[in-house]
Amino acid sequence: MKTYIGIDLHSTNCYFALVNEAGKRLYDKRIRNHRDEVLKVMQHLESYGEIEEVAIESTYNWYWLVDLLREAGYPVVLANPSRFQQYEGLKVSDDKSDAYYLAEMLRLEILPKCWICPKKDRPVRDLLRGRMFLVEHRSSLKTSLSMLMARYTGFRLTGEQILNLSQDQFMELGLQKESLIRVNQTLINIHSLERSIKTLESEAQQQLKLSSAYQGLTSVPGIGKILALVIMLETGDVNRFKKSGNYTSYCRCVGSECTSNGKKKGTNNKKNGNRYLSWAYHEAAMGAKRWNEKANGYYQRKLSRSNSILATRSLAAKLTKTCYYIIRDEEVFHEKLIFG
Repeated sequence: MKTYIGIDLHSTNCYFALVNEAGKRLYDKRIRNHRDEVLKVMQHLESYGEIEEVAIESTYNWYWLVDLLREAGYPVVLANPSRFQQYEGLKVSDDKSDAYYLAEMLRLEILPKCWICPKKDRPVRDLLRGRMFLVEHRSSLKTSLSMLMARYTGFRLTGEQILNLSQDQFMELGLQKESLIRVNQTLINIHSLERSIKTLESEAQQQLKLSSAYQGLTSVPGIGKILALVIMLETGDVNRFKKSGNYTSYCRCVGSECTSNGKKKGTNNKKNGNRYLSWAYHEAAMGAKRWNEKANGYYQRKLSRSNSILATRSLAAKLTKTCYYIIRDEEVFHEKLIFG
């Protein structure tokens, strides 16, 4: 008899639930997040019948459990929690009901599944995610300095302009002693972040190279080697997306709304998709409109009918569709085909 296992994973423990192909509940138990205990429970569950699949909810700490069970030979899938929702009329919902819910969706073949990044690629992917965090922090510090200048001097400099100012030029701006202390400490943090970012970039490029399918990405305006690596690691097998629109949606570059009879009835889950790809393509869009005339022309046309945020997202969406075909067909960027 076939059986299905749902595992509700937490920071210190996990809850196992087992159902058979008829939907009968056979076993449930909470255990510690300990490798030996997990394998012991799995061996016990084999006595109930052939294990068809094991579903684990995609949480922040799924790596160790998925790898452990896969290496032990169990068929493991990763459940996407943002795409399923239990019946709202339930009076009681706990770890036991959540684990059985995963197992039941497996049995009915309606479980929304996540792509599982290959184990060998995860360390570099996480390294580049850490780089993104540092880049965002650096940008926030530059913005803070720019606003400080506007507050005390009446004019606003960009972050790059501020970084190029000498100590004498700072003194000429007429800032008070306390403001100068803040400026100096912020600049120290910015330069420290820049060194850390370069270290992470260097390590990532040493550890992993672009595959043949992704080499064409570097021909796209705004995408360099680092962003291409980010896109490659976060996208994985592009053929899992049936159409370019599916990929664009996964990159969070489309709107999220509910309509009925032509009227807006609310919004859907805006966080559905990959936030790291969203960041990467928006960074690419910022670079593309700055360095490519055709891309900037497209951005300006969108800007004339909306605002800068929507115009940038529209350009980012254009780039996702472009990159989808570049990756799938192993082509290079053709400006006329994209922007006319």
